[in-house]
Amino acid sequence: MLINLSDILSKEGETQRVEAMVDMENFTSRLGTFPVQKKTPVHFTIKNKGKKVLQINGEGSLTLLIPCGRCLSDVPVEFVFDFEREVDMKQSEEERIKDLDESNYITGGNLDVEQLVYNEILINWPLRVLCKDDCKGICSHCGKNLNQGPCDCRVENLDPRMAVISDIFSKFKEV
Repeated sequence: MLINLSDILSKEGETQRVEAMVDMENFTSRLGTFPVQKKTPVHFTIKNKGKKVLQINGEGSLTLLIPCGRCLSDVPVEFVFDFEREVDMKQSEEERIKDLDESNYITGGNLDVEQLVYNEILINWPLRVLCKDDCKGICSHCGKNLNQGPCDCRVENLDPRMAVISDIFSKFKEV
């Protein structure tokens, strides 16, 4: 969704409140594609501070289904947005890039809500997602989720430093 900023730019000191719904059904990045489970509208307060400088405040939330880092089951992760940005509309896109201003959510005279929410998700992405603190993960041999019960695989708790010796004994084992 695009919010036209031309009306508010024409009146110094003007404040505008806008409610925008996020159209995003999936979040796609280099990490993969994650479905959106729940979303709330983003409430914006846009204020013209004068000299073509806008203050953009927003709040909202979005819940994504992200796989657990151990067992790969989907975990709902809520991203709560509460941001404040100041944008100088006098600058061209080239000047913003040169100044390393990461306001790629402003295109022409419009505020791109989808891009702003996308950026907020990237900034707040968790380092690790677990379904529960004591998640047992999956079996390295058969791939069964160990939270649902043990598997039938043979488990050897060998010291990894002794793995070479174990290989020697297994080669010369009598049948």
